[in-house]
Amino acid sequence: MPGELSDDHVLVNDPAEASALYNRGYFGTPRSGGALELDLLEVVYLVEADRLEVRRGGRRVSARDLYRAAGAAVPSFEIRYLVYRDLRQRGYVVESREGPVDFQVYPRGGAPRKTPSKYWVRALSERAVFDLAELLERAKEAAGVRKTLLLGLVDEESDLTYYGVREAHPHGSQAIGVPKERIVVHFLGDRAVVIDEVEARALHEAGFFGKMVGRRLQLSLLETAFLLKAGTAEVRNAETDRPIRLARLVKEAKAIQPDFDLRLRAYEDLTARGVISKTGFKYGSHFRAYEGDPESHHAKYLVHVVPKGHRGAWPEISRAVRLAHGVKKQILFGEVGSDVRYVKLERVRP
Repeated sequence: MPGELSDDHVLVNDPAEASALYNRGYFGTPRSGGALELDLLEVVYLVEADRLEVRRGGRRVSARDLYRAAGAAVPSFEIRYLVYRDLRQRGYVVESREGPVDFQVYPRGGAPRKTPSKYWVRALSERAVFDLAELLERAKEAAGVRKTLLLGLVDEESDLTYYGVREAHPHGSQAIGVPKERIVVHFLGDRAVVIDEVEARALHEAGFFGKMVGRRLQLSLLETAFLLKAGTAEVRNAETDRPIRLARLVKEAKAIQPDFDLRLRAYEDLTARGVISKTGFKYGSHFRAYEGDPESHHAKYLVHVVPKGHRGAWPEISRAVRLAHGVKKQILFGEVGSDVRYVKLERVRP
């Protein structure tokens, strides 16, 4: 059927043809008088499917000229079109949106003005910037209207990967206790140790702090700083036996781990939520996090924390999500600002 190109849209003026096109796929927006207005993403898709012929001034518009017009009118046209085309081929009704979300997508069998949309979708190149704060805001907005936020990432070979995004609120069932007496902890440079076996076992059993190595308890610097700050531990230099204050401990820790403050904030937040946090080094993240007893449960989350305002690269995020999926865990990215907020990303097939 013919359609007339006009700036950033095409009009199908014949009411019968317009009605047939709208009712078979819900393409376009019906106009008064029976015409149908199509955006250029829809137009290119319908031309590729041999369902539409585009004309301008009575002459047929070539595929090359149509692509040029679409590229000039639609920001990041090719990226958006690849996502639009893929979703349509999966059987979804897709509508373009203005603003930070590119599409709203209706469930299979659903339709505009008949059923609520299911997804909000953003189309992104793999070279786009990963902006955690912006993702958190979009995820919060989507959840507020009961939508699932999807990101369609297009790689340089035009293959698509979809990520589901939502704000996460990790919460554990494990109460974190403390021993009745202050524990003496000896600082060793890049870790600490509780030498007295009775104290070591009391501390470990109270909150699953550290790891028993023989009769001693090995503590991470994060755990040591947390316990010192809470007044649960007395930290001493392992060589001189002199007390070490929190400021000195943090200074020593930052010398070998520059983002120590950032990690400590996240560790404190997770602990306050009843989540047991252990190093995630083996998995390329900051923490592996347990909702229950780590000696009888598997870690549910891998947690990687970044400062507020962090902007990164999507290939790094892709690796983290893939690794977490491979070890049957969920990946959370924590934004550390005045508080700590978490976003969960997971690969999905819409």
